[in-house]
Amino acid sequence: MYESFYGFREKPFSLLPDPGFLYLGRKHSMALAMLQYGVKSQAGFTVIAGEIGSGKTTLIRQLLDQLDQDVTVGLITNTHSSFGELLEWVLLAFGLEYKGADKVTRFHVFTDFLIKEYAKRRRTVLIIDEAQNLGAQTLEELRMLSNINADKSLVLQLILVGQPELRDLLRRPGLEQFAQRISVAYYLEALSADETVAYVRHRVKVAGGDPKLFDDDAIEVIHRASRGVPRVINALCDMALVYAYAAGQRHIDRATVEEVVRDRAATGLFSAPAAEAEAPGHGAAGPVATLSTATVPPRRAG
Repeated sequence: MYESFYGFREKPFSLLPDPGFLYLGRKHSMALAMLQYGVKSQAGFTVIAGEIGSGKTTLIRQLLDQLDQDVTVGLITNTHSSFGELLEWVLLAFGLEYKGADKVTRFHVFTDFLIKEYAKRRRTVLIIDEAQNLGAQTLEELRMLSNINADKSLVLQLILVGQPELRDLLRRPGLEQFAQRISVAYYLEALSADETVAYVRHRVKVAGGDPKLFDDDAIEVIHRASRGVPRVINALCDMALVYAYAAGQRHIDRATVEEVVRDRAATGLFSAPAAEAEAPGHGAAGPVATLSTATVPPRRAG
């Protein structure tokens, strides 16, 4: 709608995860480095947590684009309270047959798959996004799956990505053994005011627009209203572009953004994310993740 008016090749603030727009400030660079290190160092468990909309899924997509050719990936992108049998989802993620088989048979199928991949000198990585919805029992099942690894032969690596609730889940008394197996952990915090400026201008530039399209004062309001959460920043910036386009404005100023924030608040649907002060420090061993009901077919890098 407004793309040609502002000289964009595409919308700069889509809510869909797109590695092409990934802003690698210090925090996101560190989170991506932790994911890469977890895979390269053959960590048994890697956990990345952060607030809803902080860019975790985009980081996963970026990681998938960068994996070496010797990595076989299974990706579970959606979980929920009625997630069901974990092993069925794992087999589905790797494109393995699971229908009609009992639990023992499913376990044998998965074990055989891992051993065959290992014999081909391939690494197998299972990534679970939105992992906080798994529940304590399912996490314990994941830990048991990791027992397939024996001695120095690591045939399965697991990456959990999700929201802060996972931190609380991993702190439960019955999950000490799981928490002790987490080799790499990082908490992705919200963007600072300066990072929000860089983030907005980065996305505008990638889309082909003028990086100075948003005034400094406008971005200040965006940061305050979003508390630095990228998904909320995207939503506010997108609506600001719509409002400015309707008014024939070539630049987005503070007044336009304030109008967007007021109108969104009036709907009763807009609420700021949890305060940054409540976020745990870097490297907390209890990040959070959530999963939905869709899976992506297994991917062989390259």
